[in-house]
Amino acid sequence: QLQLVESGGGLVQPGGSLRLSCAASGLSLDYYAIGWFRQAPGKEREAVSCINFRYPATTNTDSVKGRFTMSRDTAKNTVYLQINSLQPEDTAVYHCAGGPYCSDSTAEYDYWGQGTQDTVSS
Repeated sequence: QLQLVESGGGLVQPGGSLRLSCAASGLSLDYYAIGWFRQAPGKEREAVSCINFRYPATTNTDSVKGRFTMSRDTAKNTVYLQINSLQPEDTAVYHCAGGPYCSDSTAEYDYWGQGTQDTVSS
């Protein structure tokens, strides 16, 4: 079974950057797609970025293209989400999730982390 733990959230001023981590254990990421979702207060969970290690491909939601970048440290079995030019509307709890392929639907992911809070405010 794949376990995922996020970290790296915090309070950031508008225009700043964060790097969120998603540390995986239990299984290798080679066989999964890892997606990042975010959920703002009162809103539904939204897909923002995904990388598929089994069939290499990366996707990003239009609203974050050019600002969000995913990467991987194979030795640490960890995936990162670099977020630049942060805006107040990026404030949310960010979750990583593992599944067989990239999808905007939360139902397609089998494994979830607990989330990390990202707050953008001056």
